[in-house]
Parts: sequence; structure tokens; C-alpha cells
Amino acid sequence: MMKYIITGIVLASFASIVYGFSLEEQQEDKAHQYIGGGTVGLFLVAMPLFLIKESKGKNMKNYMLTEENIKKMQNRGRDTQSTKIKKKN
Repeated sequence: MMKYIITGIVLASFASIVYGFSLEEQQEDKAHQYIGGGTVGLFLVAMPLFLIKESKGKNMKNYMLTEENIKKMQNRGRDTQSTKIKKKN
């Protein structure tokens, strides 16, 4: 259900932006309002809803840049490099 709501918001936002660009010069203020509204819809409504939907059930600690995670990444890099060197020889 949430997927369809987000898709609807994205489509409405794009439609608003396109409509804003298609307005004539006499209605420049209206054009800016449509373009701005579409941008707000995309970045302040649709994107946060999408991120909330996709991040449910995931442990956010795994995605934080903590000292523990930095050390894990460094160790993985060393393991990968040593594996490549062994394969070359």
C-alpha cells in the first residue's frame, strides 16, 4: 500500500514540475510555485517516506560510521589486498 502512495506522490511531483516548466511567461509566479511544490513533494515528502519504508527491520547500527565499523572496513581491505597478491603469485 505504501509503495503506491509513494509512487503517486512521485508522479504528482514530476507532473507538477513539468507543468511548471510548460507555463507561459505571463504566469511566471505560478510556474515557480508548481516547480517548487513538485520539488518539495519529491525531496521532503516522497524521499523520507521511501527511506522509512525501505529501512524497516534493518539495524541502523550497521550503517553508522563508528570506530568499530571503520576497523572492520580496514580489515576487509587488507584481507582483499592480500588475497589479490596471493592470486598474482
